[in-house]
Amino acid sequence: MPTLYQDRVGISLYDAQFRTGQKAPIPESVTKDVVRSLLRFKSTCHNFGVQDTNVRIVATEATRQAINSEEYRNQIESATGWKVEMLPKEEEGRVGAMGVVSSFNTVKGLMMDLGGGSTQITWLIAENGKVKMSERGSVSMPYGAAALSRRLEEAQTLGGSKITELRNEITMNLREAVKEIQIPKEISDLSNSPEGLPLYLSGGGFRGWGFVLMSQHPVQPYPIPIINGFKTSTKNFYNIEMVKTAVSSGDNLFRVSERRASQVPAVALLVTCLLEALPAISTVHFAQGGVREGSLFSSLPIDIKHQHPLVTVTEPHRSKSASTFADDISKAIPSMDSKQIPSSITQSLLTAFAQAMFIHNDMNKDIQSASALRSTTTGALASVHGADHEDRAMLAIMLCERWGGVGALAPGDEQFYRRLIALVGPEVAWWCSYFGKVGALLGEIYPAGIASQSKVVINSHWIEERADGKKGKRLKIQQITTSDSLAAHKMAFEVQIDFGKDEAAMIQSIGVKKATKQIEKIGKKKNWLEGQSGHKIALVVKSAAAGGIVDLKDDGLELEFA
Repeated sequence: MPTLYQDRVGISLYDAQFRTGQKAPIPESVTKDVVRSLLRFKSTCHNFGVQDTNVRIVATEATRQAINSEEYRNQIESATGWKVEMLPKEEEGRVGAMGVVSSFNTVKGLMMDLGGGSTQITWLIAENGKVKMSERGSVSMPYGAAALSRRLEEAQTLGGSKITELRNEITMNLREAVKEIQIPKEISDLSNSPEGLPLYLSGGGFRGWGFVLMSQHPVQPYPIPIINGFKTSTKNFYNIEMVKTAVSSGDNLFRVSERRASQVPAVALLVTCLLEALPAISTVHFAQGGVREGSLFSSLPIDIKHQHPLVTVTEPHRSKSASTFADDISKAIPSMDSKQIPSSITQSLLTAFAQAMFIHNDMNKDIQSASALRSTTTGALASVHGADHEDRAMLAIMLCERWGGVGALAPGDEQFYRRLIALVGPEVAWWCSYFGKVGALLGEIYPAGIASQSKVVINSHWIEERADGKKGKRLKIQQITTSDSLAAHKMAFEVQIDFGKDEAAMIQSIGVKKATKQIEKIGKKKNWLEGQSGHKIALVVKSAAAGGIVDLKDDGLELEFA
């Protein structure tokens, strides 16, 4: 759900209990800091109109295991009037898993949460708002980032075979945990499938590891400064030496604090054990969601859980005719079930684009394209929770193209644009650019975001190219009607734009004419993104009022009468 305000205080209750090396009660000074922070948050809640009955304080492992846990919780309740809700060990894992579910549109694979004192493991299947996980909820083990750091230091101090013994202990318990959660066949079989078995990670220790991997990503500087939705290959995830080298280089790594950097050796030990204990993993996905997000997500009805995050975050910005525009954009997809568009470009993504097309309407023309480009990372849509990095990049490219594309960007923004393209790949980026051009045309036709009664109609279908051998003449085309013929020919498609009988004056508009030509131009190979992927486009513009098919010439508007 859209967030109004977030705050975070750098207090580790686990570290507070082990500051002397031996477990001790939560110090009074730390309790006072917690109380002060909660009182400030209570004041903030009142300013936002949040009732006390709508506030939950949820405590987890570090509070549950504290020597003075009851006294600590009583002081909080006495000062704030809010009762501290203690999550049972098993429930903590379940709620944390729901936090991971909230972080993605769909989830299917293994999940781990690495806190300060413990780590949990389970399996998850989340689709269409419904969530399934292990009947155990999750299996918890005392191998949190802070706890492991302490154990590793002790083993290093004792020397000999102690580190090997610790590694063997962790690996054995991980293997037992994998057995205990009883991974279902539909997940275990993913190891042998083309898409592979994903691993979803949450918790501060894993997020720190993820930020280090982000700093070593092939696309640099990495364009999306958000850990939620970041993914990497298992080859990189298990590349412990690369991570250690990056941390020890002395470089200031984004979002990797001294505390997180100090925990890298312990997390590296855990990752080494994961390699030996887990089934073969294909990709690793990092999540921001934890107990806080999971507590909220668990309470939502299925129809809200089912909503796509990008559709939800763009909903407040939708124009009056957003549904009509989403339908128009969908009709710009060439019709043929066997060969559509990349699977990552979903109907939900196109709906989100249609709803966001007019967000930057009020901005100066000099910054519209750049603002749209960064809207999903640092702009109006950046707060979306649950979108992966490819989703953010694809929507950003579409919105940028809707407002002029790379030609309307300053050099610094153009470099950012190129990095987003590198992130999603040239084929996906070409389609995003194409849909963005279609959106630009709709924006020129309906600048207020309201479709007129006599609306423009867009249709598209795959075609076979047949050169007639005459220079300068238009290619003859033949519509492809079967999947076999589609696979056998060069991929091109025809886009028909029918302005109807009441829109003759609209075609004469310079802006509409230019936007229409841009759709045709993106089909020329010299304009394909990175020169690698794209499709030729045959553009047919019709107007009953103008008398037939319109020929858009560079030097003016000419009509070919039927």
